[in-house]
Formats: sequence, C-alpha cells, structure tokens
Amino acid sequence: QARALTPQTAETDAIRFLVGTQSLRYDNQIHIIDFDDENNIINRNVLLHQLGEIWHISTSPADKGVLATCYNKTSDSKVMTCAAVWRMPKELESGSHESPDDSSSNTQTLELLCHLDNTAHGNMACVMWEPMGDGKKVISLADNNILLWDLQESSAKAMLSSSAALEGKGQLKFTSGRWSPHHNCTQIATANDTTVRGWDTRSMRQIYCIENAHGQLVRDLDFNPNKQYYLASCGDDCKVKFWDTRNVTEPVKTLEEHSHWVWNVRYNHSHDQLILTGSSDSRVILSNMVSISSEPFGHMVDDDELSDQEDQHQEEKIKEPLQDSVIATYEEHEDSVYAVEWSSADPWLFASLSYDGRLVINRVPRALKYHILL
Repeated sequence: QARALTPQTAETDAIRFLVGTQSLRYDNQIHIIDFDDENNIINRNVLLHQLGEIWHISTSPADKGVLATCYNKTSDSKVMTCAAVWRMPKELESGSHESPDDSSSNTQTLELLCHLDNTAHGNMACVMWEPMGDGKKVISLADNNILLWDLQESSAKAMLSSSAALEGKGQLKFTSGRWSPHHNCTQIATANDTTVRGWDTRSMRQIYCIENAHGQLVRDLDFNPNKQYYLASCGDDCKVKFWDTRNVTEPVKTLEEHSHWVWNVRYNHSHDQLILTGSSDSRVILSNMVSISSEPFGHMVDDDELSDQEDQHQEEKIKEPLQDSVIATYEEHEDSVYAVEWSSADPWLFASLSYDGRLVINRVPRALKYHILL
C-alpha cells in the first residue's frame, strides 16, 4: 500500500518519480521509478526506509540525492508522525535508463542525514522545500505549528530558524501546505480544517485567510507557477477551487467533476491551464482551465503568415476566450487515488498513485499538446 509520491524535482533530464510505501509489518521502502519514454519501459530501484509507514515524501530542488519523508513512529504505544532528511546512494542519484541486474536481491538503504525534531510540536503533516532555493531551507507543518528549518553541514544538521503557531479554539491541525514559487519565495499557503491561510516566511505572520474555502476538510493546495496570486485548493466537498489571494471572498472558479474527496491538485509547471486532480472516486481528471491561465486567449499568430480571409477568421478566433473543459478522465485505478504529480523533466507526462500501490504513468493527449504548442 502506498500514498506518498513525488517527482525528483532536481532531475530535469530523466523522468523519475519516488514512491513511499505504507506497511505496518515490514520495513518500508522508497521505490525509485524511472520511465524510459522512448521504449515505454518502467525501471524500478528499491531503497530501504528503515522506519515506519511513509505518509509524505518530498525531494530537494537542488540536490538529486536528497529527500525528506514524514513517517509513523510508535513509542510507548503512541503513534507519532516524524520527519527526516535522507540521502540516497550515489549511484542512484540521477535517473538512468539501465535496469540494475537482478535488483531484487540487493536492496540498498537510505542514509539518514538528520531528523526534523518535532517532539515539542506534534505530528508532522508535510515537509516543503524552498522552491527556487539551494536545498537548505525547508518548512514542516506539525499539528498547529509552522517550522522553518535551516539544513546545515550538507543537510546533516537541521536548525530551527523560526516558527509560528495557529491559534484558536479546538484541536487545530494543518493538513497540507505549499511554498509559493513567487514573491522571492517568501510566502507559503497552508490548509487546516476548512480554511486556507497565507503566511509570510520572513515575519511568520498570516497575510491572508480564506475561511470556509471548502465545505469540508481542505486536502491539498498548489500555486499557479506563472500567475503569482493564483492558488488552487481541493477537499472533501468533492470540489477544486481556484483563488486570487488578493481577493479571497469568492473563488475565481470552481470545478465539480469528482464524486468523492479530492486528495490532490497539481498545476502543470510549464502550461498553467493544465490541472491534474486525484480523488477517492478512483479517478484522475485532467482539466484545461484556460480562462484563468496565463494564456487565456491562445497564442497570437503573426499577421504576415495569414491570407486576408484567414486573417479575419483568426482575429475573431483570438478575441474569443478559450473554454474551460475536462480533457480526460483516467480510470485505470481501482482504489482511492491519493497522489498525482507532473514529471519535472517532461511537462506532458504525469503519474498517479492509488492506495493499493498501483502507479500509473500517463501523457497529456497528443492533440491537446499540439493545440497548446502550435
């Protein structure tokens, strides 16, 4: 069983994903999945993660060999979710197309670099790396705390550099968060209960708050990579919502295509109209949200290339905004889809992971790809 998936962010040449397993009985593993695009072959290497079930996994944007996991640890019959930073063996750092000879026999082990000590702060929900950074800054969300860490001595030591806490009534708990690639990486967004909040990482103060962003629990968030104030959220009300963080009273758009909890929403890194969502309805949906993308009117065509008749036709076409639509619904999974991710190396390729441990790799339909590119 598995629910943790990430692309290897620092790997921009080879198509590579990392999956973390959730097993109560055995040592858990991280599977390194390399996809050979030319031959349509998936190669896999397995690394031993000698701690509990993996709930979340994220990779350094700067160092191919470094990753962080959130995992369960049982002590005194209490289960805690902890976080640690690891290094994979040198020879597995970059994506390769060679399948190791008889990989089943020689499972290698991850090297523990450091723990993100959360004894005082509660259960870890996720670890986020500074998107454009040198891999030295990470933020972890633990219960109702935001913790900003400085990784020192080639990530072998984690110093807590600042923190903030959610205040209010009841058991406040973060479910997820994303670090914005905009504003010099000084903002993050977090989800707790039905609320989405924005924070400034310099002052650790709240900068916006979307109360009741969803009717039920907010599961996931993602920032538009090209439009700095745009944020997507999804949750247990089966909806995906798009927000402009400068005006949070109403969502800019709402998608209602899923019939159960939406666990994951991801913007394509290159073409921000492409939105990927995964849900407990076992489906992955690829949507084309053109109206709120950075290219709402399609590409402008150079006048010289068109004849007069075409020219008129083209002008009419350009003025007409393109329509938002569902491009494709993928039904290869038979269990809840807990994670969907775009490849860091190929903008047209994505992976989805369902709880039964099935990983599916798909491509954006070719016709749409050419429509966007041409």
